[in-house]
Amino acid sequence: MGIFSFNGNKIITTSGGGMLVTDDEALATQARYLATQARDPAPHYQHSQVGYNYRLSNILAGLGRGQLQVLAERVAARRQNFAHYHQALSDLPGISFMPEASFGQATRWLSCITVDPKDSGLNREVLRLALAERHIESRPVWKPLHLQPVFQGVETIGGRVAEELFANGLCLPSGSSLSDRDRDRVISAIKGQFKFASVE
Repeated sequence: MGIFSFNGNKIITTSGGGMLVTDDEALATQARYLATQARDPAPHYQHSQVGYNYRLSNILAGLGRGQLQVLAERVAARRQNFAHYHQALSDLPGISFMPEASFGQATRWLSCITVDPKDSGLNREVLRLALAERHIESRPVWKPLHLQPVFQGVETIGGRVAEELFANGLCLPSGSSLSDRDRDRVISAIKGQFKFASVE
């Protein structure tokens, strides 16, 4: 099974919701059953399992299908963002980018960097705040679930890599409509911080 998100910040969007894909008919049938409130085949409303009303309306699905015509163009724009950032920033000390797997092609929905404080002389938060001062939005990468307050005290296995990515990772502006000028502003703001960084 595969799951695609169509939230508003994705490459194509239906304003929310998503899509589940599978070539297993039994799984598809079960998913449809759960997504239509798990209603039993009875003349009255009866439920033997907990289900949900998790379906896109036909109108929103139509919006999503219409955007498929520009999907390749938008992916190309996201990949161009990544290439631009990578070319301009990868030589800075302590800045790393996610490599592309050999078995596929990433959409580069988000262009993220990791900042090694030892090598760079600064940290992710310094860069985030420097960008914010210039009215450029950036964010830390996602906080791992095992660090979320709602899961406090729950048994955790592993998690060190996710913790390091959260501590050192920064998501840069990555929209499909980002211009060269916009990207250059981001790059200039980041490079400006390295002039003041003291690497020991």
